[in-house]
Amino acid sequence: MPLITVNGIELNYSLEGPTGAPVVAFSNSLGTTMAMWEPILPSLRGRYRCLRYDTRGHGGSQTYDTTTTVADLAGDLCGLFDALGIARAHVVGLSLGGMTAQALAIAEPDRVISLTLMATAAHMPSEQSWNERAATVRMQGMAQLAETTMRRWFTDDLAHRAPERIAPVRAALLATDPTGYAVACAAIGRMDLRPGLGAIAAPTLVIAGRDDPATPVAMAEEICRSVPQAELVVLPRAAHLLAVERPEAVASYLLAFLDRYPSPATVGAVPFEIGLENRKAVLGPEHVERSLSGAGSFGMPWQDFITRTAWGEVWGDPRLPWKTRSLVTLALMTALGREEEFKLHLRPALTNGVAVAELQALLLQAAIYAGVPAANSAFRWARETLGDVIESESA
Repeated sequence: MPLITVNGIELNYSLEGPTGAPVVAFSNSLGTTMAMWEPILPSLRGRYRCLRYDTRGHGGSQTYDTTTTVADLAGDLCGLFDALGIARAHVVGLSLGGMTAQALAIAEPDRVISLTLMATAAHMPSEQSWNERAATVRMQGMAQLAETTMRRWFTDDLAHRAPERIAPVRAALLATDPTGYAVACAAIGRMDLRPGLGAIAAPTLVIAGRDDPATPVAMAEEICRSVPQAELVVLPRAAHLLAVERPEAVASYLLAFLDRYPSPATVGAVPFEIGLENRKAVLGPEHVERSLSGAGSFGMPWQDFITRTAWGEVWGDPRLPWKTRSLVTLALMTALGREEEFKLHLRPALTNGVAVAELQALLLQAAIYAGVPAANSAFRWARETLGDVIESESA
């Protein structure tokens, strides 16, 4: 991931998606990294340009051991917008990220198209308890908090049903710089955003976990009472880190909310560099670099054409999400019997959010409209390419 210097601090960030699409900026929670948003991204790929970053003192971002406020964290996000040439964005934050998002919407209302606040609060008493937590991690490290934190972040049901989903989050918490964590704790302790909530002009979606002991539903209700255009969704069977525990539900609500505020589609000629970015994002940089390096002088005009046209104008048009484009591509390649292209697009389709069950349903439908032999071949190609994934999901 690239680093960029903002307010004198190096921030680790990722910016993915069609260059002309509206930007959705994600701010992570205390003790996590930008990776916490990965289960949400497939639903947005191709329709939105997704900006993620590690909050200062977290993940790959620099730690700055000084008195810090949530307003400073909002300043980091605004500075990131400036550095990347982003005028306005949809802003999504969970827990500490939600506090950062609120502070940004209060201080810089013209930069925020919409606001999505997950498992967060405008005030978190008491300052003393947060200072005590900060002192604990400075002296004893992150391991001291790990087990208690996991119990607060996830329901017992998820811990028993899908421990593999919790493991990377726990690892990220343990890898967090104790100093960076402590600085953020102190910022939360001194935060009180309640006086400014009435000034938030952006349409706001508040999502709370019904079983969240860290930021209970009452804290979400307090935000909704004060923000003029706020609406509340309460997710059952979800604790604090609900974007990890209930990603399908969260993505569904988030996408429906974002789609109410569309931006004009970017259709037409776009530079080669934009198509190249989309092509690498879908097919992988290694494949694309091999294609370009092996093209030679004779093949390079063809590479230029497909990069500009297929990957710039078509895949770069945000009116269809990349998941839909993947399904369309696979259906057409099945019908036309294009084995090489079908196999090329299979794993990217999974990255774009296509589930194995959806792939299976697609091929069954192809048998009706493209013929049994075409579907029979496609089932074989899928097993040859995705045998490991298909077996694991069928087990």
